[in-house]
Amino acid sequence: MDPRTPFPRLTGTADVSVRPAVPAEAAEVARVQENAWRTAAALPPAVLDGWDVASATQAWTAAIASPPTPGHGVLVATDDGRVVGFAAYGPAEVGPGEDPHPAGPTSELAVLLVEPRWGRRGHGSRLLAAVADLTRSTGAARLQTWVPEGDRVTAGFLESAGWDRDGWVRTLDAAGTPLREVRWHTLLEDAA
Repeated sequence: MDPRTPFPRLTGTADVSVRPAVPAEAAEVARVQENAWRTAAALPPAVLDGWDVASATQAWTAAIASPPTPGHGVLVATDDGRVVGFAAYGPAEVGPGEDPHPAGPTSELAVLLVEPRWGRRGHGSRLLAAVADLTRSTGAARLQTWVPEGDRVTAGFLESAGWDRDGWVRTLDAAGTPLREVRWHTLLEDAA
């Protein structure tokens, strides 16, 4: 390179962030959810065939505008002002036959999805870090989530972030089809 040639000037900056969702973004959250679920093919077709955008938007509006407890929240990942991913979290329920975790209170990552065309740009990692920070600030010592057994992409993502399976498995009824899920967890002091 000729030392007299200036480097090209870059214009603009990437507007990439994670922040709390606002009710007006509920339709975008529902859109990201549908696109991610259809692409991942981790859910039975009957679940996706019955997808109702209006109902999903209404449910996300309620979750964003009126969370059931102060420990619940919905975050969005944005890229240049566009919602490209989201995460929802809240206090974890202790399952039948399960004792509270010895590390302390547990929060649950209910869902973390990034629209596939915006994947591999750090949005999922930023969402996961934000959920860990927010739940840690409420006194949670542990974070857990449920992942469909065949979802190798999410399992790989969580493993790369230092999460591990904790031995619990559940089976849900997904529109008449059994959906087996494995629980993953991390201690929040390690998630930082």
